[in-house]
Amino acid sequence: MILHPTGNFDNSARDYKHITAVPLAAAMGAEIRDAQISDLSEEQFLEIEDALYRHKMIFFRDQDMSHDDQEAFTLRFGDFGVDAYTTGTEGHRNVQPVVKEADTRTAMIFGSGWHTDSPFMEAPPAISMLFGADIPPYGGDTIWCNSALAYNNLSDTMKKVIAPLKVHMTGAFVVGKLNELNNTGQSGGGYSEPKKFGDIALDVNSNAMVKGWYHPMVRTHPKSGEKSLYVDHTYSHGIEGMTNAEANGLLDFLKQHVCQAAFSCRLRWAPKTFAVWDNRICIHQAFNDHDGFRRELYRTTVMGEVPK
Repeated sequence: MILHPTGNFDNSARDYKHITAVPLAAAMGAEIRDAQISDLSEEQFLEIEDALYRHKMIFFRDQDMSHDDQEAFTLRFGDFGVDAYTTGTEGHRNVQPVVKEADTRTAMIFGSGWHTDSPFMEAPPAISMLFGADIPPYGGDTIWCNSALAYNNLSDTMKKVIAPLKVHMTGAFVVGKLNELNNTGQSGGGYSEPKKFGDIALDVNSNAMVKGWYHPMVRTHPKSGEKSLYVDHTYSHGIEGMTNAEANGLLDFLKQHVCQAAFSCRLRWAPKTFAVWDNRICIHQAFNDHDGFRRELYRTTVMGEVPK
């Protein structure tokens, strides 16, 4: 299925009093202006929160912010999420470095492939945030897709088919690729623990990632009440009660459906850009297309709920 914007597309901005939201694409995304993360009023924050749930991904340019500022902003949404990959930066265990040095050559970078963050956990992160510290002059963009819009553009028959299904979210593919990159394999009947992801030091529980969790394929957002398609390319590998052949056929269709260009927005990073997105209702991926240029960002996440 290849779609073009129809009456289902509405990413118009609300008329806020304390911030300005400028839509990025027809499907999702918005730039938030007239706000500094390091100095937000409560009225500004509440409008930013509303804009996030409306646009799924929001971003801010020219932000003068420290790790402390990013942590404080993150905590306004809820407790810190548990990161499944790293132990954070020195003195800021909840701020995760996302770095690729200019001379690093790797087949996979952190954020590669369409995914929602850590869905193999019982309670995956609700919200993720990235601050761009050192950005390539070009390349290294991030693309998001609106999985609520993708769900809304399924037929009524398909919606009925997938309504009761649970998808197996597992990190088996990622762990396998990391073991290849780290030249390790399986040990003792389980998976080895890879130590690096490109230039990023890892602290992972491979067996827990591979075991994963079964989550509803159709997820209801706890704030907006929107239903979305909870499927991605990286972690969705099986459906409860189905054979692999049955599950793969359905998942292949849904994976291709959810990442259609019509559902997407693309962010070109710049130094001091800060992006915030709602993992419960969109998927994203980063591009490994900036060899020769350094890319350094810092990620925080907000603790999520068990998907329903």
